[in-house]
Amino acid sequence: MSRRFSAAERTTAAAEGDVVVLLIGMRINRFWAVHHWLPVLLAMVRMLRELGRQPERGLLGHVLLTASPRTYYVVQYWESKEKLYAYAHAPDASHHAAWAFINRKERAGKVRGHVGLWHETYLVPEGSYEAIYADMPAFGLAAAHGQVPLERRGRRAKDRLAHRSGKVPSRAAGDGA
Repeated sequence: MSRRFSAAERTTAAAEGDVVVLLIGMRINRFWAVHHWLPVLLAMVRMLRELGRQPERGLLGHVLLTASPRTYYVVQYWESKEKLYAYAHAPDASHHAAWAFINRKERAGKVRGHVGLWHETYLVPEGSYEAIYADMPAFGLAAAHGQVPLERRGRRAKDRLAHRSGKVPSRAAGDGA
């Protein structure tokens, strides 16, 4: 477990092995259609609360962001793609109910473009990510995986990208290898 760092240090993320990043969000297409986009926004908050209460589901951390007054999204860091998929398809999870609602509206022809939904999932192999935090508390990848002094992984980006944990990559976990 990494120790707590002061904000006046240079650190890097303590992530080992592959990293799973999900960007998920919404775009308000018509501000006046509050009754269409507010439930989507509230569902996002509800899912994050649920995942916070159930760490065994695999969400390691998240950052709420906005790209514009219309677009809101969450950067999520997951333990593995298997846990992300399991949550997305779990019948007892808030996500399942939210997607069932959206799909019913779509089939009934009641989706009118008032709110847009999107997500992007990235499975990042070890050696293909690096991070540096200068005068920052744990944020993003470091908040999800912990942080270590920069020197432990290398002062230069190419050194941090070359770091290998010796951990079996998570992408192999589901392959029976």
